[in-house]
Amino acid sequence: MLTESRMSCAAPKAPAGEEKKTSWPEVVGKSIEEAKEIILKDMPDANIDVLPAGSAMTLDFRTNRVRIIIDTVVTTPSIG
Repeated sequence: MLTESRMSCAAPKAPAGEEKKTSWPEVVGKSIEEAKEIILKDMPDANIDVLPAGSAMTLDFRTNRVRIIIDTVVTTPSIG
């Protein structure tokens, strides 16, 4: 039987009295650039990956990686 296991990793350190953010629900519905700006404001050393929904991705855990998953068509597809 194959089971998925993940190694436990501590969240990145934050200044005393502050909790380090690990997700950004407030960027849902914003443009990619707006989302990146907000995330980088909270986590300047973030390595941000923008991926289409359903993309293959690695399962390794990296404390400096933030993935933005997109799936919206923003203009009318047309022949040309």
